[in-house]
Amino acid sequence: MKSIYVIVATNEWGEDMLRYRRHRLAEFLQHQQNTEEVIWLCPTSSSETGDMEKLPNDILQWPIADVGENKIFRFSRFLPIFYKKKMKTLLAYLFSKKEKYQFHLWYTYPAYSDLAELFPWNKIIYDCSDLWSAPINGASSIISTARQKLIYSSEEKIIQKADDIVCSSLYLYEKIVERVPEKKQKIYTYENGVEFDLFQTQEKASGLLPLHVKGPVFGYIGGIKSKLDFELIHQVAKQKKEWFFLFIGPDSTSQCNDFQQLIKEKNVLWIGSVPPHLVPMYMNTIDIGIMPYKPSYYNKAIFPLKLFEFLAAGKGVIGVNLPSTIQYKEIGIYSYMEGKDSKAFIQECEKMVNQLNNPLLIKRRIDLAQKQDWNSIFSVMVEQIAK
Repeated sequence: MKSIYVIVATNEWGEDMLRYRRHRLAEFLQHQQNTEEVIWLCPTSSSETGDMEKLPNDILQWPIADVGENKIFRFSRFLPIFYKKKMKTLLAYLFSKKEKYQFHLWYTYPAYSDLAELFPWNKIIYDCSDLWSAPINGASSIISTARQKLIYSSEEKIIQKADDIVCSSLYLYEKIVERVPEKKQKIYTYENGVEFDLFQTQEKASGLLPLHVKGPVFGYIGGIKSKLDFELIHQVAKQKKEWFFLFIGPDSTSQCNDFQQLIKEKNVLWIGSVPPHLVPMYMNTIDIGIMPYKPSYYNKAIFPLKLFEFLAAGKGVIGVNLPSTIQYKEIGIYSYMEGKDSKAFIQECEKMVNQLNNPLLIKRRIDLAQKQDWNSIFSVMVEQIAK
């Protein structure tokens, strides 16, 4: 019997302007022989819940409207009173096919928790890839505390209902096990991976770097968010004028002052977002990848998507305040540090610069990334869950 997957996502398919774990999971499931449909169930800032839409990749997008367009109204995703009625059409659609298929509810975001009880699912999975209830910028306020409690409560319902729970980092795994120790045998860790073949191109984005750039190019590619330590990179950029720092990705910081001050430096460039399929070309314009995160509770849980993408392109990487990645620390491959010391960061960068074009290290980086191909990860993960 074929399966229909309903994936609870954070946004409409293209709204993030990035490809996250959930996007790759949805497309992987879509291409499995036993899959009938994949439904991308997502919030929308539109004032009304829209009709189902078939995306170019044949995934069915089903938007659920928040109670208002402002970000403050996102709380409605976590309170059943605001979304239950809006799911009647979806539920009618699912019930009309109930006798023909198996149905899997796959949460990648802890919203719409009551959906687990509104249909007789064959299996419920929670793919936990973030510490959702923690503030991303580390700041605390009355509003953020209320938001934390709301999301935590919604996530708790999902954790209790889930047949299997998948975590993207060991830290998340440990936190979930603390909450439901009785489910330990059904909680797994599968770290983020890479579309390996995509990064085996040698093509570079042309005309990207200023003509005066002669020294090493350090690059960050991904969402520009408040979890990043812009102040640290600013200090380094001012001390190492001969180095160049390239930032690529959509700015979600709401005009964060630290980021705005950083990109004013002559040896720093931000070019905004680029189409996901072109990321490898931009990756090839940099020499060393950087993942500079702030020391925060939220960042303890993160396993960054870019680690294995940098390595797949043969680039050495420097990570900051990402304890979930420390197991990959290796000379000339991945340098890791904690804290906010610009001198320590510069020292790690200098070590990596010295190993920049070592052919044995380039091969080692690529070989390590190849073991983390998304298709391999999802194949093992789906097989594990099917048991």
